[in-house]
Amino acid sequence: MGKDKLKRFAENKTFACFVEPEFEEMFGVDHPLKGNWHRDFFKNDNPIVLELGCGKGEYTVALAERNPDKNFIGVDIKGARMWRGAKTATENGMANVGFLRTRIEFITSLFAPGEVAEIWITFPDPQLKTRRAKKRLTSPIFLTHYANMLATDGWINLKTDSQHLYNYTQAVIERFGLKCEVANNDIYGSGYADEVLSVKTAYETVYLQRGLPITYTRFSLGEKREFAMFDWDGDDELAKDDEDARK
Repeated sequence: MGKDKLKRFAENKTFACFVEPEFEEMFGVDHPLKGNWHRDFFKNDNPIVLELGCGKGEYTVALAERNPDKNFIGVDIKGARMWRGAKTATENGMANVGFLRTRIEFITSLFAPGEVAEIWITFPDPQLKTRRAKKRLTSPIFLTHYANMLATDGWINLKTDSQHLYNYTQAVIERFGLKCEVANNDIYGSGYADEVLSVKTAYETVYLQRGLPITYTRFSLGEKREFAMFDWDGDDELAKDDEDARK
């Protein structure tokens, strides 16, 4: 492990905005912050918004800057990447930003039902192989996790360059009859991108340089709490097209 990475891991522990639970604090048990993020972490009752797979935290920080009346938490397992966002938030004295280092599979050990107002998923691994469908962050397995912490009037936002993941998510939405407020397969080409959607992560910048269109989906789970896996007919063909476009 490089010295820079070790240095960042050590510095993360000094940031008040950085939460890094031990494995035993999450596996099969509730973390002390579950249900208590407003009281114990943010010290206010403002809505909590998560960015899942936040990487360097560019979106988490940008959203927090634009929405001081909301609390934002970037979630990822890569501590060395999250260091950048946590350091920026610390240096700028941003009280409405937090970073949580954990696997998204453990998320329900950290947030109580209805504790989260909104979720952002920005440029996740599209998991193109059919056998990895359950690992897609908009798969029924993950939607079940989100449903156990997201408010019934909460929204999920997906921003991705992957046409495959975009179409797969549309299939999931249709399969379960979910409310979809926005489904745009080229936010810049269509002129749909507003100030928030125009915030660019490092990954997005690379994809735009390659000429890949950026898609955006905004949908709600409503009252639904359980989602069963299903086979999607478009998986193999669209995955091949997506893989070729991203090379």
